[in-house]
Amino acid sequence: MFALIFSEKIQLSPDSVVRLPATSYFLTMRVPKSFILRRTYSAKLIVMSHMQTTETKSQNLQEFFGKQWQIYQKMLDNNYMGHREIYNILHEFLINYFQKPFRMLDLGCGDASFTSQALLNTNISCYYGVDLSIPALETAKENLAKINCDKTLISGDFSQLDSVLELLPENKFDTIFMSFALHHQHLEQKYYFIEQFHNLLNSGGVFILIDVVRQPEEDRDTYVRRYLDIAKQDWSLLTQEDYSMVAEHMLLSDFPETQQTLQEISQKIGFIKFECLYCDVLNTTQLLCFYKG
Repeated sequence: MFALIFSEKIQLSPDSVVRLPATSYFLTMRVPKSFILRRTYSAKLIVMSHMQTTETKSQNLQEFFGKQWQIYQKMLDNNYMGHREIYNILHEFLINYFQKPFRMLDLGCGDASFTSQALLNTNISCYYGVDLSIPALETAKENLAKINCDKTLISGDFSQLDSVLELLPENKFDTIFMSFALHHQHLEQKYYFIEQFHNLLNSGGVFILIDVVRQPEEDRDTYVRRYLDIAKQDWSLLTQEDYSMVAEHMLLSDFPETQQTLQEISQKIGFIKFECLYCDVLNTTQLLCFYKG
């Protein structure tokens, strides 16, 4: 079930969408203490915050992200990034590792299409998904319907983690999950997030990371060029315009680390174990687990 209640009395229909305005373009708002989230069953989706833009800017953003989403779906449909293999391994891990009911926080959940498959027949009791895209969350709501657990979907910027956490009924989780999102942050930000994840995990919890990872000998530019060469050669169903958008996105937004760097962060923060469960044959993507004692 999906949960939402405020300290003020508000009547909500079963499929209502509630928007709490942000104070800036990049969703840096702090939710007032008077807004308190508790579990009930009067709403399907929480929209924590939403970008305030002019009508023209909003339309342009929707068109831009809509186009990116179409390209991403084409990549998923053709398994260009190996999602099927990765999430099969994730499914097996969740079944084997969590023998008791567990709570998951999924940051940058998107439409949860692959995550929902990975959660089938597991012991999940509570799922919290966070993403900026309201349309993606609406689809996630449908994809997650087959999972028998409490579900809360929040539209917000996971990089504003404190604001997200203020809306959750509890701030402790058995697993925190991120897929192809952390590499958009710089090294200092990655360290900060992983440290916060350690604090948010229950004893015995695990941070699960699916992401692009550089080889030890590669710098960022070398990795990006190698990845784009692979895409140009193997992603045959992308148009030239699609490829150009992928290239532009990677050049501007991708900052992958090496596995060694991520392991060093894990050790410094205090995770007791760091494990790679999957690495693709092209050495571009890994499934990593950070275990808390």
